Amino acid sequence: MFKPLIISTLVAAALLTSAASYARNDAANLDVEELRLPKVMDVMADVANRFDNLNSQLDSQLSASTDELAITQMVASQGTKLWQQAVADVKAGNYDDRALYWSRLAMRQTLKTADAGYNIVPWQRDILVKAFEKSSRGLSDIHFKPETRIKILLTGFDPFFLDKDITQSNPSGLTALALDGMTFDVNGQQAQIETVMIPVRFADFDNGIIESLLTPMYRDNSIDMIFTVSMGRDDFDIERFPARGRSAAAPDNLNVYTGANKAAPKAPFFNGGTLNGPEFVEFSLPVSAMQKAEGQWQVNDNHQVTTISRGQFDAKSIYELANETSVEGSGGGYLSNEISYRSILLKQQFNRDIPVGHIHTPRVSGYDADTEWAIVEQIVEMVKLAAE
Repeated sequence: MFKPLIISTLVAAALLTSAASYARNDAANLDVEELRLPKVMDVMADVANRFDNLNSQLDSQLSASTDELAITQMVASQGTKLWQQAVADVKAGNYDDRALYWSRLAMRQTLKTADAGYNIVPWQRDILVKAFEKSSRGLSDIHFKPETRIKILLTGFDPFFLDKDITQSNPSGLTALALDGMTFDVNGQQAQIETVMIPVRFADFDNGIIESLLTPMYRDNSIDMIFTVSMGRDDFDIERFPARGRSAAAPDNLNVYTGANKAAPKAPFFNGGTLNGPEFVEFSLPVSAMQKAEGQWQVNDNHQVTTISRGQFDAKSIYELANETSVEGSGGGYLSNEISYRSILLKQQFNRDIPVGHIHTPRVSGYDADTEWAIVEQIVEMVKLAAE
C-alpha cells in the first residue's frame, strides 16, 4: 500500500534532478560575457536594464513562436530595434554606450535559455543568437540615403577589460552610437556617416568579421572613407603604421588569451589559416587636416612601432619597415591595431584609393559622460575636416 507514495517520491526526485540538470545546462550554455550579467545587475542595474522592454518582448514572442523562419526574422528585427533604440537614446542625451552592450548580453541569454513555442534544439538557438548578434551591432542597418554623395563608415568597440572594472565604458562605442546616420554638407554635397559596433573577441576577428563587413564595400566601390575607432592613451592618436602581429598579453571579453606577447608575437587568423599580408601597412587618412580639429586633446600622427630587431622606435616611412618583423603597430598589439590592419590590407587587396585608418581616443576610467561627449565632439570635427 506504500507503492504509490514510493513512486511519487521517485518521480519528484527525478523531476528535481532534471530541473537541476537543466539549470546547469543553461549555465553551461552561457559564455563568459553573459555570465557577468549578475555582477553588473548588482552594480548598475539601471544601465543594464535600460532596454529591458525589448528583452521582455523577445521572451514572450519566443515562447509564443511555432515557426522557425518567422522567429528567426523576429529575432533579427529585435536586434535592429535594440541598435536603433540605443542610437536614439544617445542622440536624446543619454551619453552611455554600456546599455547597448549589457542589453545585448541579456537578450542573448534569453535566446539561449528561454522556452520556445516549439521543440527548439541547440543548433537552432545558435542561429537565433547569430542573427541577433549581427543586427544588434548595426551590421544590418547600414543604409545611405540616395542623395548622399560622400559615404563614410565608422566603427566603434564594445567596453572591455570588464573584470577589472564592470562599469567600464568605451568612448569609441559612444561615438558610433552618436554618429550613426549623421549627415553634413561638404562643398554643397551631402556626406553621411553610418556606424557599427565591433566585439572585443579574437574569435570574431579570426572568423572574418571585418572582412565580411568591408569586402562588399570595397568590391562595389560603395564607400568613400573608413574610420575605425577605439579607446587608447592620453590624447588622440591617428595610427600611421598598423602591424600584422598580435602581441598584447591581454584577454578579450571572453577571457581568451592568444598566447602572444612582445617577446613572441603571433599572426592573426583568417579563413582557417594565418592572415597573409605585409608586417606593416600605412593609413591613408588626411591626418594634417584632422589635426586641426579643436578640442581638449592633442591629435597625434603616431609613427611609433615595435619590431623584433629594433625594438620600439618612430618609423619615418613604410619603406623603413619593409624587412622588419612586427611586434606592435602604431596602434599597439591588440584588436584596435588589428581592425586597422585588416581594413587597410583589404583596401590594398581591392586596389582602392580611399581614406582608411584608425583613431585612438583618450582613455576614460570607468564612465564619464562629460569627458566622453567631449571626445565625441572632437571626433566629429576630425571626420568633417577629413571629408573636406
